[in-house]
Amino acid sequence: MRRRAGGAGRDRGQVSILILGLLGVILLLVIGGVDVTAAQIARARLLDASDSAALEAANALDEVAAYSGGIGDSVVVSNGTVEQAVEDNLGARPMPYGISAWQVARGTGTTDGRTAVVVLQGTADLPMTGGVLATLGRSVTITVESRARAPLQ
Repeated sequence: MRRRAGGAGRDRGQVSILILGLLGVILLLVIGGVDVTAAQIARARLLDASDSAALEAANALDEVAAYSGGIGDSVVVSNGTVEQAVEDNLGARPMPYGISAWQVARGTGTTDGRTAVVVLQGTADLPMTGGVLATLGRSVTITVESRARAPLQ
């Protein structure tokens, strides 16, 4: 009876388990990378919408405040004019791709009567794990904030 050198027969199948484990790790990294990228792109698109709404809101003159208190170095805005301008701006544009729902969040308005602040919250659609998260009753919520001011010269 001949023995094999080095006991090679006992190591059979060990490499396939290692390969399966590495493929699992690589698959998780790819899925995670795709979803993180999708969430970041959705955030950028939501920020674009927020910036656009803030720029429009910065030009929404509060006529009552302007006539009673005058105009200083920038357009006078109020919480009401900012909120109305934001609603008009967002209502006129389609929801960004990659966002399944959005809403104007708390904090939208003005802090000093000159700067328009827009806070948007959106739910991101994740291509790889979105269905699993929805089944679990979870979602990825993104909140962005934009500020704009319309200076007068």
